[in-house]
Amino acid sequence: MDSKTPVDEDSPSQDTPRGPAAVSRVSTARRWAALLALALGGFGIGVTEFATLGLIPDLASDLLPDAYSADPASANATAGILVSVYALGVVVGAPTITALAARVSRKRLLLVLLGVFVVGNLLSAVLPSFGLVMAARFVSGIPHGAYFGVASLVAASLMGPGKRAMGVSLVLSGLTVANIVGVPLGTFVGQTFGWRTTYLMVTLIFAVTLVFVLIAVPFRRGDPTATVKNELSAFRRPLVWLTLLMGSVGFGGMFAVYTYVTPLTTDVTGLDASFVPIVLVVFGVGMTVGNLLGGWFTDHGVKRSLIVAMGGLGLSVLALGLTSASPVGLIASILFVGFFVGGAGPAVQTRLMDVSRDAQSVAAALNHSALNIGNSLGAYLGGLVIAAGLGYTSPAFVGVALATAGILVALISFAVERRRGR
Repeated sequence: MDSKTPVDEDSPSQDTPRGPAAVSRVSTARRWAALLALALGGFGIGVTEFATLGLIPDLASDLLPDAYSADPASANATAGILVSVYALGVVVGAPTITALAARVSRKRLLLVLLGVFVVGNLLSAVLPSFGLVMAARFVSGIPHGAYFGVASLVAASLMGPGKRAMGVSLVLSGLTVANIVGVPLGTFVGQTFGWRTTYLMVTLIFAVTLVFVLIAVPFRRGDPTATVKNELSAFRRPLVWLTLLMGSVGFGGMFAVYTYVTPLTTDVTGLDASFVPIVLVVFGVGMTVGNLLGGWFTDHGVKRSLIVAMGGLGLSVLALGLTSASPVGLIASILFVGFFVGGAGPAVQTRLMDVSRDAQSVAAALNHSALNIGNSLGAYLGGLVIAAGLGYTSPAFVGVALATAGILVALISFAVERRRGR
């Protein structure tokens, strides 16, 4: 079936089939080219989001020179707002764009979103003042959640029944690989040639992705019956809210420790700061492997995958808190933290697609809103226990509590679903 020559599906006038019939009309080569193009977009998103973390001092010294000269720590804290503003763009943009574009074909929507990425990152690279760059970072974050949501749905349809989660994991693999290659490279480029060069590099990545998506992703007509009201109906479904809550607190368990991995490595493990990039790469490797295996595992049981991923995350974060005084303990634990959080990604995304019914676009995009809420929640709670004088291992125990809360919310969600089914 996969050996058939693909038809020209880029013309909106063509009567393009949906579902299994649509899968059969796309050759194997084009299917994998499309998945690679979608993953490349995820790679660009990973670089633009996380490379900023490593460039905070460079951004502060260049955009806030007077404040940096007077108090570098305070200026760095102010520059950190650029990270928060990007996350705010993700939270706002994910449901808004996907709801308003309910009838737009997914390929066209992907192209528009990639165009916004190009513009937002280009403006981030060239605008002269802190306030303007902050606005550009907000714009850059707006298409983030919508892109992953729409790309996940496209990938799931390309893979066909029984392989939806694998399609989702392939899209998310771009984000996980970015943590291994893209983020260290983007940080190095920014520190060596100036932070603006990093955003120019990201602009180029998104421009190339736009061309690849235009060429490789098959055209599918938008749903003419879709409405903003139908898409927003996802917010009326308790199971959608429970899944988002599960993702927020569960992913928050990872961010509670990941945010403070640098002082954990230097102050607790006693390693030099030059070892931190190695720790981050190990985390990225674990996340990439976990994401791909998690996609396969989720296709064989979504609920089981959620419990295993959240439970494994809680245990690995606990191990990190107990063994991080040893370099071996630190490396082994951070590898498994990445592995299980990577496995949770496709499981949460697929669960949202299952419980959202006819509002899948909005629900799929909301996964990344939940992820960014988890980012803020975990970092905040981890910072609280550190500020209370409990040490740099204390966020690990916050992470255990959040991962456990994620499991409890998942179990409540399953119970509600069974009751509603009866």
